[in-house]
Amino acid sequence: MKAVALTHYLPIDHPDALLDVDLPKPQATGRDLLVKIEAIAVNPVDYKVRSPKDKVETTPRVLGWDAAGVVEAVGPEVTLFKPGDAVFYAGDITRPGSNAEYQLVDERIVGHKPDSLNFADAAALPLTAITAWEALFDRLGISKTGADAGKTVLIIGGAGGVGSIAIQLAKELAGLKIITTASRPESREWVKQLGADATVDHTGDVVAQVRALGHQYVDYALCFNDTDAHFPALAELIAPQGMIATIVENTRPLRLDALKSKSAGFVWEFMFTRAMFQTPDMIEQHKLLNEIATLIDSGKIKTTVGAHYGVINAANLKHAHATLEAGKMIGKIVLAGF
Repeated sequence: MKAVALTHYLPIDHPDALLDVDLPKPQATGRDLLVKIEAIAVNPVDYKVRSPKDKVETTPRVLGWDAAGVVEAVGPEVTLFKPGDAVFYAGDITRPGSNAEYQLVDERIVGHKPDSLNFADAAALPLTAITAWEALFDRLGISKTGADAGKTVLIIGGAGGVGSIAIQLAKELAGLKIITTASRPESREWVKQLGADATVDHTGDVVAQVRALGHQYVDYALCFNDTDAHFPALAELIAPQGMIATIVENTRPLRLDALKSKSAGFVWEFMFTRAMFQTPDMIEQHKLLNEIATLIDSGKIKTTVGAHYGVINAANLKHAHATLEAGKMIGKIVLAGF
């Protein structure tokens, strides 16, 4: 099968950073689906895994953690899907990724593709939808049925992939008042179309800007960009007994003691946790992806494609990695077909 892979971890401008390769077609066993990939999306996790390091792979490693395709075969223990089903999923970071013609994935982290979307538009959703859903409803404990309606959430990085879906879920399901960062005219327009009530510029004084909007504190905070830089502002703005969640690893110690007097909470969201550790509730990702599909098909939320980079090959994926590393992308990058 055709695939895009790496053997060395190199800067994205190196000719061998990503390679077009031919690999054996895998076989489904256990609870695995064998999916014929129709489209993929690219996320920051892709370039973070690919980033330069001394490690060398003895066999080509396939990256990619966002896909939509069709089930070609199923393992003997599969009960949720059958061959011919159209699916979408983010996969498992400990297994070969979706930048290939075929991929094995555990059925418990796979959803039925939204009927109203083509494969490329569907591929833009899984990783970011799972991340945003888990951050809002599992980590922060926000009600998805409106019990917390009217409370405020500050989203750092609203125009990115995760922010773009988090805004929609926070508005449509939770009924929150949403303040999000966006520094450029086009990103401000993007987040407002998705449901943000107000924007602040993350290159300026975020605390002062939020307070100028009339909010001394916010009930919840979601950090989807640069935890190190934004944590001091989040610690200052979070309400007493509020909650902060981040998806971005810190590179230096965080002053968690700044939260003590407020009895405020800080929690991580990593959407691969359930698959990595085979947690007993792993099937929750199957359920939430099906809920996302229902929300899409009912018109309550929409896909977050920002750009289509053509067919799936090394050249186009290198372009996608470079764009994401530059930090200016609005929405998601998708690719389709081989």
